[in-house]
Amino acid sequence: MTIGTSVKRIEDPRLITGKGQYVGDIKLPNQCEAVIVRSPHAHANILRIDTEKVKKLPDVLMVMTGQDLPKDLSPIPMRLAPNEALSKALQFPLAKDKVRYVGEPVVLIVASSRYTAEDAADLIDVLYEPLAPITDVHTAIQPDTCLLHPEIGSNDLFLIHSKKGSVDEQLKKCPYVLEENLYVQRHSGIPLETRGLLAVVQKDRRLTVYGPTKVVHFNHQILATLLKKEPQDIRFIETDVGGGFGPRGEFYPEDYLIPYAALQLGRPVKWIEDRLEHMLATNHSREQKHHVVVGFDERGRIHALRDEIFVDTGAYIRTHGVTVPVLTQGMFPGPYDIQALEFHTHVVATNKTPTGTYRGPGRFEGTFVRERIIDMVAKKLNLDPTVVRERNLIKPEQMPYTNGISALGQVVEYDSGDYPQILDTARRAMSWNQFADRKARAAKNGKIIGLGFAMFVEKSGLGPWEFCEVEILENGGLSCKTGLADVGQGVKTALAQICSDQLGIPYSKVTVIHGDTDVVEKGNGSFATRGTVVGGSAAWYASEALKKKLLKVAADVYNLQSNELDIMNQCIIQISNQKNLCPLEDIITECRKQEIELSEKYTFSIDHMSYPYGIHAAEVAIDIETGKIKIEKYYIAYDLGRAINPLLVHGQLVGGMAQGLGGALFEELRYDDNGQLITGSFMDYLIPSSMEVPEIDIEILENSPSPLNPLGVKGAGEGGTVAVAPAIANAIINALDKYPIHITSLPIRPEVIRDAIKKGPVMNEEEQT
Repeated sequence: MTIGTSVKRIEDPRLITGKGQYVGDIKLPNQCEAVIVRSPHAHANILRIDTEKVKKLPDVLMVMTGQDLPKDLSPIPMRLAPNEALSKALQFPLAKDKVRYVGEPVVLIVASSRYTAEDAADLIDVLYEPLAPITDVHTAIQPDTCLLHPEIGSNDLFLIHSKKGSVDEQLKKCPYVLEENLYVQRHSGIPLETRGLLAVVQKDRRLTVYGPTKVVHFNHQILATLLKKEPQDIRFIETDVGGGFGPRGEFYPEDYLIPYAALQLGRPVKWIEDRLEHMLATNHSREQKHHVVVGFDERGRIHALRDEIFVDTGAYIRTHGVTVPVLTQGMFPGPYDIQALEFHTHVVATNKTPTGTYRGPGRFEGTFVRERIIDMVAKKLNLDPTVVRERNLIKPEQMPYTNGISALGQVVEYDSGDYPQILDTARRAMSWNQFADRKARAAKNGKIIGLGFAMFVEKSGLGPWEFCEVEILENGGLSCKTGLADVGQGVKTALAQICSDQLGIPYSKVTVIHGDTDVVEKGNGSFATRGTVVGGSAAWYASEALKKKLLKVAADVYNLQSNELDIMNQCIIQISNQKNLCPLEDIITECRKQEIELSEKYTFSIDHMSYPYGIHAAEVAIDIETGKIKIEKYYIAYDLGRAINPLLVHGQLVGGMAQGLGGALFEELRYDDNGQLITGSFMDYLIPSSMEVPEIDIEILENSPSPLNPLGVKGAGEGGTVAVAPAIANAIINALDKYPIHITSLPIRPEVIRDAIKKGPVMNEEEQT
């Protein structure tokens, strides 16, 4: 049995010995390079583009503007949560008459080298007529504000409304009503490797594109459609990926421009994004404003919650459609049983970089807001915040539980879970009952410490399907072709373990193949924490079908029934006495003699997502002089039903926490009033280093297997991220409970803490008396 074992990743030896191949590593004969001229204005009309000087340069091979695009070219379509009402806000690969954000592509230049292309870009003369930029969602929806997409008729592009029960009726009955505004800042994934593509035209005019990631087959279909070519005339090859996290791998303007240029020139064309381009042009994420009204009773039981959400979607709707705001609503209730819910989400256009998904999209935002509200309710009533959580949790006997809100085409229905149990687990792990005494002792020694909790429910296993093909090779190993992509999550190891478990062969003898549209016939890719759940189930069933084929032949050889046999340790065994009958190799040889095809395909379909869940807890110490936050202890408990490889899960949670920490304390893509990004380099955009990321205590639980797939698994890709910000915020509030501090926005800056400490402790009524 390899499932459930913390075996080492089979991906790692090649990567850590420097044998990985990223798109920037590929160099082809006669290769040329592309540079994109981007808008320096957030909002402007394009009056004229003068390219004559550039066209005269001997080593410049191609100059293309929006007016040079094919006249019948469609804009880049939506992949997830598509809606016809948003089709007028889609983006073309190059701006034509107007630019709507700083960094929007305006001109494509291809030259013999990057140096020449960069020099040529400086000679492009674009005459702009600047227009007033829109940088705030509330300004954007005012009646007198100019429209970014006039055909839609409003900068409030789309309204998503969901409700369960009557919030108004419940609020009338509640003795307490709390109203609050909260904000999550704009930030993004910032992978180590920026985006890049290399497109080459073969002698038969067939196009090969190196560098697609995440949703290889989907992007393959989009490119074929936009280029008006047959899919079989294009090959996509996924190279190694230096970080995905959501932003990488969607279909961007460059994903059309570079292959198009290669077709026009008949030469390989490469484009690699520099860091400033990445900050300006790759999908941003997160930015949301929430206005929450919550009604509750004297025990802290929440009976009604209303949230009006304003999502800054940037200048265009990109391939994610309205996935992020839909998930914010659908997953907002988290682990709590709230009788009445209502959400109004405004998807608002502004003159900023378009947004998309980033690890835990919609849930990072919603979890921060919800878990801060829970602590605010507890503070209002002077109750233990973990007790308030406990009194509102969905009970295990209520599973499967429907929260009444839809997301991604389905009503959210939690498949399994024991939320009270995981809360108790965290309280014990953090010695919560003894913390007040420890905090008091620390205060006597001049040290300010605090402890905060944040619970969450994640989603995983988004369908509708995933594909796998397994085949026994001539050397006795197994090939596993999957429609998933490898963005660093350990997909090769996990699928190898699943195949190994079924077929009784070492996982090291399984070769997982992915990301090549000539080799893997179809796939949906790696996103939405779906790999192990959907792709793993496809691998399980494909391997099972191949196993049945082998056992049938073995049964015929030994005059037994197939159900009397199994495969273990590369041997055929008789189950009743665990006797080895023969090496598996003998049966493989027999199958080949009988010309039995030793391969199987399986497409696993799923109608509903699965819902892992967990809790984060942070103990912090506050520096009185500087306001600096030091994380003394960090704990995550996570129940994912069944762990294929606990080591991989552990790694996902640690990495996810580091990114969540960035969103909690450091990272912000900030714009000025002119729509200029003022945090466009690592001098200004702070990310946590190894000095800031603490040691993390992780408890992986398998108490609530999912009934929705054969492995009982739920995903692990995003649970490390989504609850970091509220856990730390709640810990800070707990530490500074004597001071006038109220955390309602991210990132949490030291100056906010410092200012609260400078104001001094606030006396309560007894102290004032």
